[in-house]
Amino acid sequence: MARLDQTPFAADILDLSHDGRGVARREDGKTPIEGGKVTFVAGALPGERVMARQTARSRHFDEAATLEVLQASPDRVEPRCPHFGTCGGCVLQHLEESKQILAKERVLRENFERIGHVAPDTVLPPLTAASWGYRRKGRFSVRRVEKKDKTLVGFRERDPRFVAELSVCHTVIPHIGDRIDALAALVDGLEARRDIPQIEFIAGDATPEYGGVALVFRHLQPLSQADRDRLVAFAQAQGLAVFLQPGGIDSVHPLWPLHADGSGAPLSFRLPEWDVELKFRPLDFIQVNAGLNEKMIAHALALLDVGPEDRVLDLFCGLGNFTLPLARLVREAVGVEGEAGLVARARENAAHNGLANAHFHAADLTQDQRGTPWMRQGFDKLLLDPPRSGAIDVLRQLPLKQFRRIVYVSCHPGSLARDAGYLVNEQGWTLRAAGVMDMFPHTAHVESIAMFERR
Repeated sequence: MARLDQTPFAADILDLSHDGRGVARREDGKTPIEGGKVTFVAGALPGERVMARQTARSRHFDEAATLEVLQASPDRVEPRCPHFGTCGGCVLQHLEESKQILAKERVLRENFERIGHVAPDTVLPPLTAASWGYRRKGRFSVRRVEKKDKTLVGFRERDPRFVAELSVCHTVIPHIGDRIDALAALVDGLEARRDIPQIEFIAGDATPEYGGVALVFRHLQPLSQADRDRLVAFAQAQGLAVFLQPGGIDSVHPLWPLHADGSGAPLSFRLPEWDVELKFRPLDFIQVNAGLNEKMIAHALALLDVGPEDRVLDLFCGLGNFTLPLARLVREAVGVEGEAGLVARARENAAHNGLANAHFHAADLTQDQRGTPWMRQGFDKLLLDPPRSGAIDVLRQLPLKQFRRIVYVSCHPGSLARDAGYLVNEQGWTLRAAGVMDMFPHTAHVESIAMFERR
């Protein structure tokens, strides 16, 4: 590894990178690159002049952290979080919120141009919701630090080798974000404090029994009865449900509340506009931002322009987040998902909501599905909500000519741009509209949506 130069240096910030760092070109006299070597400076904004210190170096670019802002951007704001700059969770808190949206729109546009060689006919207005206290699902890392004689509970630092020592998190729902200190003290008081590597949290709607929030404690060794009693006491005092995970996902089981039939706290959330309730388990995937999720569903369904006679295919459907609202509006909605457990819950949710026209199939959408019955059924519209890797594998298999319209919900602008390039440049579709959705305010994460029509 190349030796770091720890001498502070001044840098003029020219741009903002896709991950929220300032971009400078440093003239150090040692790197024969025209215009100077690219340096990514954490905590710096375009138009600023900062003092920085190198944190990493490579052949093609360096990395640095801001030490002092010598000339501030008019878009700079005071970060709300006391842990900003250390915690790696929210890298854009120092940028005014409306400018965060503009930065994400630019990332989406540049990915379309550079990767997909496409451009939307219309740029959709950005979709936003509450920007604080929105995160209802996540995972805290836990680490016992003997030198400090304490247990840390938090997200990873900007250097992911370390766990940030958090006391509060303003982006996490307050029921959890305001209790991180208490959570760290709880774990530190356990006999198993060295054997708990992570705590996951997830929240649905509150019930009379508890506040709708569940914690899942991963533990590498069996817990003593004393530790179990401490966890139950904490859960009762804080109005939380607690689950334990001694092994893989299938090992998760309730600790409190624990009903006579072996079940734990019910977890669910409602989508009032469509009179749908989705039940889920503690480690299931749900959209992180509840308010944005409802707006996103309405947005996607409006872009699909569905009618009562339509048959709609929903790929990567999960629990039925889009499929079940769709079923309220169309003749039939068919959801396909790779995780069998989610498919089972989606079917249960369809039955729970009395939606006999919603059907679900388990299938690995990265593999050849051309012989499956659902692939051969006729559909009018297509909705996709793939993981970061995108949907190129299944798009290459689908008989695309059957669809009149495609709506693509994306959590990664690069894979969306690649797939848009395939649809437009190879399959003759038109990218009618696209825009960003701020599912993760104050982070560099770009969620987006695109609508395609056949030419």
